[in-house]
Amino acid sequence: MTAAGKFSLFFTSSLPEPTKLGFITFPAKRNNLAPIKAMEMPSYKVDVQFKPNGSSCGENAMGNNIVWHKCSVEKIDRQELLNQRGCVIWITGLSGSGKSTVACALTRALHARGKLTYVLDGDNVRHGLNCDLTFKPEDRAENIRRIGEVAKLFADAGVICIASAISPYRKDRDACRSIFPEGDFIEVFMDIPLSVCEARDPKGLYKLARAGKIKGFTGIDDPYEAPLNSEIVLQQVGQVCPPPEAMADKVISYLEAKGYLQA
Repeated sequence: MTAAGKFSLFFTSSLPEPTKLGFITFPAKRNNLAPIKAMEMPSYKVDVQFKPNGSSCGENAMGNNIVWHKCSVEKIDRQELLNQRGCVIWITGLSGSGKSTVACALTRALHARGKLTYVLDGDNVRHGLNCDLTFKPEDRAENIRRIGEVAKLFADAGVICIASAISPYRKDRDACRSIFPEGDFIEVFMDIPLSVCEARDPKGLYKLARAGKIKGFTGIDDPYEAPLNSEIVLQQVGQVCPPPEAMADKVISYLEAKGYLQA
């Protein structure tokens, strides 16, 4: 994990009072040009503190001077406009468990009902927002934190956000839950056995992990901490896995019962 720490940054002002240090003279053939004054740039010190999650903030320049700016158009107004309630449906499970497939089936079914949704796919966000992160434990935690914060913005906009990510560590999922209003974080556990996920292996990643070509792969040499009290559990019926549309319908039934499909 990234240790907490503190250091100082020094900045120079771009608009100081000029201080004469000397003169720069051009060659003789251009002696018709006036000499240029060199200026001394005064320095300013800002203390920066690194937090354990890798984020940083300037204590003097930022920390005590940030105030939430409230707008007259609030979440309830956006929800009334969309005739739905903003929330996040957080789909977690092993690679190959069907998270992305169910997420797409769910957004398609809700779209057909006239509901505005957006899918935050774990792989897709690593193409842009989280492209600077690795798969080390501390970066996985930061990956989930960022997805959670973006999902929170979507929910605040009144959108039904569907976050589909392995999110293997319970504490990271719980941390995301903690930033949402009560009930607006809906955890969906894809409870599909490892043997089934490995047999599917749609991306060939399990094969690479078994061969030792991928290190720290969830379910092989890195743990997956199953949810203890998720709102919805999607699993096989006997040895048969229900179609993604049936799984999506189960989530929709939950949303209907909790009033998320109307303002």
